[in-house]
Amino acid sequence: MLIDIVGWLPAIILPTAASIQLYKIIKNKKAQGVSALAWALFAVANLGAYFFAEKYFAIQAILAFLLTAIINFAIAILTKALNTKNSKLKNK
Repeated sequence: MLIDIVGWLPAIILPTAASIQLYKIIKNKKAQGVSALAWALFAVANLGAYFFAEKYFAIQAILAFLLTAIINFAIAILTKALNTKNSKLKNK
C-alpha cells in the first residue's frame, strides 16, 4: 500500500516541477538565469532512469521519466532560443 503511494510521488512531482518552469518561461517570454544545458542534461538523465528502471509500460515510469524528459527538452530548447534572441537584440 505505502509502496504504491510512494511510487506515484515522482510520477506527479517531477513533471509538475518541470511544467512550472516551462510555464514561467512561456508566460514571461524570458529565460534569464535558466541553463539550457542543465535542462538538457536533466532530460538525458530522465531517459536513462527510464531505461534503468526497466518498467517500460508502468504509467508511473512513463510519467516520471518520459514525460519529464519531454518537458525538460522543451525547456532547454525554448531557453536556448530565447537567450539567443535576447543576445542578438542586445548586440544591435
